[in-house]
Amino acid sequence: MSADQKSVAEMLAATVPMVRTLNLEFDEATAERAVLRLPDQAEFHNHVGGPHAGAMFTLAESASGAIVLAAFGDQLHRAVPLAVRAEIGYRKLAKGEVTAVATLGRPVADVLAELDRGERPEFDVTVEIRRADGDVTGVMTIAWTLRPHS
Repeated sequence: MSADQKSVAEMLAATVPMVRTLNLEFDEATAERAVLRLPDQAEFHNHVGGPHAGAMFTLAESASGAIVLAAFGDQLHRAVPLAVRAEIGYRKLAKGEVTAVATLGRPVADVLAELDRGERPEFDVTVEIRRADGDVTGVMTIAWTLRPHS
C-alpha cells in the first residue's frame, strides 16, 4: 500500500470506531478502487457460522468510505462527504474471511465540476462482497454526497 493509501486507511480507522471494532484490514485505497477485508472472527458470526449481515454491511460501507476519501479527501476543506442512502443484497452464504471491493460510479472530475458550480453532487459507490473463493456473496450500492461547508 502506498503512503497515500496508508493515510486513507489510518484516517478511516481513526475517525470510524467500527473499523477498529471489526478489525477491518485495508488492502487498497485509491480513487479507482478500495479493497477491505473482514477477517473470520467468531464473535461476529451469525446463526449459520458466517459473518453477520451487519458486519458485512459495515465492511462494505467502510470500503465505500475509503474510496470516497481517496477520491475526494483533498476537498475536505470545502465539503464533507456523507452517505445519503444504501442498499444491500445478500446473494450467497458467506463463510470465513470476506473482502469488499468498492468502485466509484462516476468520474471524479464530473463530481468536482458540480461542486465547483456550487451544487451538492451525489454519486454512487458499488461494493461487491466476496468470499475467499471469489464468489460474490453480496452487492451494496451507497449513494454519497459532498455537502459544501456553510
